[in-house]
Amino acid sequence: MDPKTSYKSSYQNSWALVIGINKYVHVSPLSYATNDADGVAAVLIEKFSFPKGNIKILLDDQATINNIRKSFMGFSDPNRVTSDDRLIVFFAGHGYTVPGKRGEVGFLVPVDGKTGDLDTLIRWDELTRNAELIPAKHIFFLMDACYGGLALQRSPTFGSMRFLGDMLQRYSRQVLTAGKADETVADGNGVRPGHSIFTAHLLDALEGSAATEEGVVTANGVMAYVYDRVARDQYSHQTPHYGFVDGDGDFIFDTSLLDKARASEPRVTTQDATGEKGEKDILINTSPQVSAVTGKDAPVVDAMKELLSEPSKRIKLDDFISLHVRRFLDATDLRHFPAEGTNIQKEEFAERISRYEEISKDLQSIVILLAKWADLDQLPLLEKIFTRIAEADKGSSGLVIWLHLSWYPILLLMYSAGIAALASRKYDALRIALQAPVQIERRNKGRQPIIIPAVDNVTEIYDSFKLLPGRERQYAPRSEQFFKILQPELEDLLLLGRGYEVLFDEFEILLALVYADVTDSDWGPPGRFVWKHRRGFGQSPYSQFTDDAKVEGKNWGAIRAGLFQGSPERFVKDVERYNELLKSVNWR
Repeated sequence: MDPKTSYKSSYQNSWALVIGINKYVHVSPLSYATNDADGVAAVLIEKFSFPKGNIKILLDDQATINNIRKSFMGFSDPNRVTSDDRLIVFFAGHGYTVPGKRGEVGFLVPVDGKTGDLDTLIRWDELTRNAELIPAKHIFFLMDACYGGLALQRSPTFGSMRFLGDMLQRYSRQVLTAGKADETVADGNGVRPGHSIFTAHLLDALEGSAATEEGVVTANGVMAYVYDRVARDQYSHQTPHYGFVDGDGDFIFDTSLLDKARASEPRVTTQDATGEKGEKDILINTSPQVSAVTGKDAPVVDAMKELLSEPSKRIKLDDFISLHVRRFLDATDLRHFPAEGTNIQKEEFAERISRYEEISKDLQSIVILLAKWADLDQLPLLEKIFTRIAEADKGSSGLVIWLHLSWYPILLLMYSAGIAALASRKYDALRIALQAPVQIERRNKGRQPIIIPAVDNVTEIYDSFKLLPGRERQYAPRSEQFFKILQPELEDLLLLGRGYEVLFDEFEILLALVYADVTDSDWGPPGRFVWKHRRGFGQSPYSQFTDDAKVEGKNWGAIRAGLFQGSPERFVKDVERYNELLKSVNWR
């Protein structure tokens, strides 16, 4: 990019290269890639007015390595494409990753490509380097394939209020891929019949699900929406990868909103500090909608970080958290989740789970950030959250499964805070997540650690989680559900990477051992770590974790925070008792 280039706050022309490959010559076929390509081309034409003649579509035998390269480089012709144009590149097909001396190298597989012959594949960075030769100010790569070697950055102004016109005047090269190198992209099972999981959510995003309150669809918004939806899709085993290759502008899909706003507003001239006069721009919220349900994730995170960082705002922090606790309680009360009924259907159970997960999202972000950043004066707010939501009325009559399931979002929040605390080595926060004192009505047992009613209630319906799609044959279906849905939020806020699975296992081990300790029993909820332990899954996470904790003894953070009554000897005793339980589990 020439830094001296001045871009207009509009687009002159729109272009697209759309590729879909089902019938490969040398590698396994796909079923829905050509449907995906046709679907993307159609929405660009019908919704965003891309000229049909400006969209190059390569399907199956047309998508050779030479045709893809020739078609892409055709956009480098300055007599054809101008600096105020935009370009979409969509690819649905196989991706391939190989290790290199400086890290992974990702490739796209054309129809005639051979994974054993790299000369027949297209290196990802070949496209990004050659993108520098294309005059268009905005290029958005959409890749329904999994591969590594992506050097991407998130926007430094992600989620902020920005001028729509300013976004159009800034250069950008943005990328969204279906998954990472070690993941399998689902070809089918999308929320739209005949489409992959990735492209189905992508089409939803483009058709308006990722739009801001003002109706703006941006690349940032699409990326955030698709990342969130694909990562949490019940049939998905992939996590999209997204960000910027270069620049900091934003691809705006429909600029008509700006045009209408300008037409309706009186022309106002302004004068800046240099004396230059110009037309007043129009402020529009172009922040991405991370959650399609509320669109509030980014504001909640931003507000929490600001309030936590300034001690003078402790009262506002308290009020902010109280507000979101009240919203959570209102959204989860018996009006919205009635306990009546005589039997359950798989669909209804899955629907309730999904609603609980969506409703918990804002509070999930709050407890994660408290567990990571709160100082000793702020930690009581974490306890306040758990105590208040646990003690709320959950009904006393109705279908037993619905009564027990009302504790599901509480356990979800306990996992969120606990894993964040472990990641940050904030053991005082971990103790609160597991042992916040609660008074449950009708039991007359006085105050007890929150772990007892939370685990007891959710364990009562343990087998019901096999009603969820894809969980039917799993040893620990509830645990597997948590493992999947928690990762996107924890990854975004804490950047855990592959350490997430280790931390998840460690929390579940502590959950089991602390429950056994506070109930003085030899039982605690078995999680994913149990089948890893029993099936010889490499180094047993249970053995590794407990052995390391024994070595630290009284210096271990969990002991110093008061877990296991602050006694390393008590911890060792709990471990030995739980070992007997592990021996009896026959998960083979």
